[in-house]
Amino acid sequence: METSVITFVASLVTLLAIYCPGIVSSNSEGDALYALRSSLSDPDNVLQSWDPTLVNPCTWFHITCNQDNRVTRVDLGNSNLSGHLVPDLGRLEHLQYLELYKNNIQGTIPAELGNLKSLISLDLYNNNLTGTIPQELGNLKSLVFLRLNDNRLTGRIPRDLAKISSVKVVDVSSNDLCGTIPTTGPFEHIPLNNFENNPRLEGPELQGLVAYDMNC
Repeated sequence: METSVITFVASLVTLLAIYCPGIVSSNSEGDALYALRSSLSDPDNVLQSWDPTLVNPCTWFHITCNQDNRVTRVDLGNSNLSGHLVPDLGRLEHLQYLELYKNNIQGTIPAELGNLKSLISLDLYNNNLTGTIPQELGNLKSLVFLRLNDNRLTGRIPRDLAKISSVKVVDVSSNDLCGTIPTTGPFEHIPLNNFENNPRLEGPELQGLVAYDMNC
């Protein structure tokens, strides 16, 4: 009997994947977002509507979806959240805006965020993030806004970021970054005050004259 039930469920999931791919995908996105909820402390109950039993997360507060019920925005800025980010966020393949600024989120930035190929804006500023800026963020070829300022990030500014031609704003000020400030690609037009208050950061980089990893 148990085997028959398992077979039936597997068949149902297969049929849903074939005839209703949006539902299955949205359910996977809901799982990813619920993993985030489970890793956060939420004293103001802003995530109360994030119910994992729903078919998809498009009815949850602070979530925006497109016409295909795929998650495109997560808006949780200034929400009094604490806790950690989760690698599961990298499964939100249609996400364009990840807004988690002005909270008290700790820990590292998951390298899996580099999987978010549709991401336009990554706003993690004014948190308590530590560790390095993942070089995988250089895979975000649609990225326009990268704001990581006012955290406790360390290490170098990944040169992979200079390969993102769409970037208009990069702000990593008020961290503990080291090395030199990139000057190639979009970094040619980023104002120097977007790098200030990093005591060990040298720059701007002089191509061929300054070792970019000095003081790291």
